[in-house]
Amino acid sequence: MLQIYEIRPGDSLWAIAQRFGVPLQRIIDLNDPPYLDRLTPGQTLLIPTEDEPQPPTFEYTVQPGDTLWAISRRFGVTIEDILSLNDIPDPSRIFPGQVLIIPGAAPPPEPTTYVVQPGDTLWSISQRFGVSLSDLIELNDLADPSLIYPGQTLLIPPRDTPAPTPPPVPGGDGYPAIVNGYITAQGAPDRERVNQIGYALSYLSIFSYTFQPDGTLNTINDRPAIEAALAQGIGPLLTLTNIVGAGFNSQRAHEILNNPEAQQNLIEQLVTEMLTRGYVGINIDFEYVFPEDREPFNQFMRNLRAALEPEGLLLTSALAPKVSADQVGLLYEAHDYPAHGEIADYVVLMTYEWGWQGGPPMAIAPLNQVRRVLDYAVTEIPPEKIWMGVPVYARDWAIPWVQGTRARTFSVQEAVRQTIDQGVPIQYDEVAQSPFYRYTIDGQEREVWLEDARSIEAKLETAEEYQLAGISLWNVYGMFPQLWPLLADRLQIQKPALP
Repeated sequence: MLQIYEIRPGDSLWAIAQRFGVPLQRIIDLNDPPYLDRLTPGQTLLIPTEDEPQPPTFEYTVQPGDTLWAISRRFGVTIEDILSLNDIPDPSRIFPGQVLIIPGAAPPPEPTTYVVQPGDTLWSISQRFGVSLSDLIELNDLADPSLIYPGQTLLIPPRDTPAPTPPPVPGGDGYPAIVNGYITAQGAPDRERVNQIGYALSYLSIFSYTFQPDGTLNTINDRPAIEAALAQGIGPLLTLTNIVGAGFNSQRAHEILNNPEAQQNLIEQLVTEMLTRGYVGINIDFEYVFPEDREPFNQFMRNLRAALEPEGLLLTSALAPKVSADQVGLLYEAHDYPAHGEIADYVVLMTYEWGWQGGPPMAIAPLNQVRRVLDYAVTEIPPEKIWMGVPVYARDWAIPWVQGTRARTFSVQEAVRQTIDQGVPIQYDEVAQSPFYRYTIDGQEREVWLEDARSIEAKLETAEEYQLAGISLWNVYGMFPQLWPLLADRLQIQKPALP
């Protein structure tokens, strides 16, 4: 079980690890903080609260003159630890050549020494020698790791390549939930990314296939993502959009929705592509559809369903965040909640982008607004079909905001780094359940909204409260290290049954 800790003034990673009695390296592995020697008030950390797995063991061959007491002292373990792992009838009698199992890692070669130079930090020294920061602190018995000085001699543990920390195993104490993640197809890098975070995903929506007016399908380099997904028990979903160039195009959607011949051509190609490449379903993400194309869009979904169902392929769609059936606006009017709720297997509610690039600064997914969408959605769509959208990025606006200016979109990890560089705390809006901060650069005041462990936990609790099928992340390339272990800890992540 993981708990969320909010940084206070004066905190350090070392002090937090000591306070909670957990290994420093475990905290680092879970959070990948931007800096190991600097934190900012309001920053959050995931702290393990359960016992860590038992340490590894190694074999030791008894030498002439050895005693259990001497062996225990040599390896820093108790005699009882050795006895518990070995079937020794008489503890006073061990003999040369006898093989004992010793708890812990095999002892490394003898350490070397290093004299601290001006400007050195423990972090820079650990990076220079390729060793663990926690090993460096422990070997030198440093009471305050921030206080080292030029001329001080440090013991440097032998360089070693530790085994990678295994990811958390899905199956937390939360409710059973599906986790969908969108990935913008980039070819070979997709394989590495999915391998890193795949333990916390159920489906991977690969973004995006597009099409020509005559229904010709434009394909993408998606094989690395598909192969990695299937290898990890994740269901890959082909994402089809009405994007032309850099954005969603209303006319392109109109052309396919109102041309039966082109539409049939597109559907046939989609089915062939999905079966050939190993997709388990499709996600239809048509945005800014003309209001008059509402019913043609519904009919397209029905036609697609008829083609997919005999092949055992899933149909999902992505819908704008509406709060009423008659909500006006190009983004909303053609998205028919009742129809999609009936036709599709699952529906992604894009419950984000209140704080959008071209608008004034505000939370990207304020929970009070998300709840308004859910209050309406569950009256039109069965909750067990809904995936609630969750953003995993940050936005930075100049303030006071001026119409026509655009915010910068960047990663949560970079946003936390920025607060530390600027020396400003992270604040938390209790109504929106979202973190934010303000800073000034070159005389310009700016405001940033982001996500953190607290805001994600609040969203997961909301999804559980409404008994939704799960959540959908945009997108998995966003660098937000805390997200994945938190999902695995809080949810019982449901993996699909793959063919």
